[in-house]
Amino acid sequence: MIQLFQTQKTQLQEVEQLADGVWINIVDPTYEERSWIEENSPLVAEYLSDSLDLDELSRVEKEDDYLLVVIRLPHFRGVEHDSPFTTIPLLIILTEQNIYTICKEENVILQEFIRERVKGFSTAKKRKFLLQLMFKTAGKYLLHLRNINKIVERLEDELESSLRNREIFELLKYEKALIYYMTALQANGAMMDRLRRLHIFSAFEEDEDMLEEVMIENQQAIQMTNITTRVLGQMMEAYSSVINNNMNNVMKTLTFVTICLAIPTLFASLYGMNVPLPLAETPAAFWAVVSVSLALVTVVYVLFKRMRWF
Repeated sequence: MIQLFQTQKTQLQEVEQLADGVWINIVDPTYEERSWIEENSPLVAEYLSDSLDLDELSRVEKEDDYLLVVIRLPHFRGVEHDSPFTTIPLLIILTEQNIYTICKEENVILQEFIRERVKGFSTAKKRKFLLQLMFKTAGKYLLHLRNINKIVERLEDELESSLRNREIFELLKYEKALIYYMTALQANGAMMDRLRRLHIFSAFEEDEDMLEEVMIENQQAIQMTNITTRVLGQMMEAYSSVINNNMNNVMKTLTFVTICLAIPTLFASLYGMNVPLPLAETPAAFWAVVSVSLALVTVVYVLFKRMRWF
């Protein structure tokens, strides 16, 4: 999919022709669309394969006639997915004439720009667009992390009343998501630091201040991810300890039941032999054997109770 947008009279309009001041948004292009890109934007065609690689890391390349930035975006796939929260790369190329954004999948961050939900956005202000995009990305990371925290808290409540495998698999899914987020946020932070050292936004003090705000937001997301990862790790350890403790309790109970069953089994085996036995001719022999067995089981129960076995 290829969309062309241009800000006209303070409103974002979708246009048909490529011209100066146009934002070209490319999402998983088809073969025909790739041909259009090669014909109209040879520079973009050079980086097309990199931008569609889901493992591409954040980076910055600055040349005389363009600025290339790759940023990792947070991406929500749905709670039923094996990885509900993950990250995807977005390639941004700023030339003297246009803005290019290339991504493998559609994402909600660019949709906010398309739906004009970003204050002060204009396709003519290319470098400010990059700052706004990074700011929105950091904010989206924080939003996703808050949602992950809520889900983890819900799973924690479920663990108190249930010890099924489903809960531990759910926790593993979100632990993997946090690893993805930590890696992406650190890479984004390094990319932003390089932008600052290159003095990309030094022309306007307002842009420099906004870059500082973006870096602070990104650092806050890193700290939040780190805290959530530690909490989740401790929860997994606690979950493992609870399972081991419950297993020990089950083994103790089974051991007690086995011993209690062994006592009457012993007497039944002895009095089942075809040899002369004490009280064998007594009419009350059966009840005597039962009484002795119950007495010994009671003694075993009292001993286990005193030992705090259960």
